[in-house]
Amino acid sequence: MLLCYLHAQLVCMSWLNKLQSRWQVKSLRQVIVILVVFACTGFTVLLIKRPLFEYWFPTGDKPVWASILYWILIFPIYNVFLLFYGFIFGQFRFFWDFEKKFFNRMTNFKK
Repeated sequence: MLLCYLHAQLVCMSWLNKLQSRWQVKSLRQVIVILVVFACTGFTVLLIKRPLFEYWFPTGDKPVWASILYWILIFPIYNVFLLFYGFIFGQFRFFWDFEKKFFNRMTNFKK
């Protein structure tokens, strides 16, 4: 039992170390904070869908175009929330650079 626990901790630590190296951050604490920011952002985006649709469509019938429009509009909203939570958790610089890299990759298509 103890051996399984130790093995699970080693696997988790190596995963976190890989993220630390990939993201070029200073500590494992910073990696965990960054993961919390991603989790908070995803959770927020998940939670805003239902109230928005209940407000826009009080009868409960939501057209297909509304779902499609939601998925198109949630992309920039997600990025704003990512920067907001990054600021709240003290990781704004990391997420600002992350956003710049992300949009740079999206706009520079290699042919």
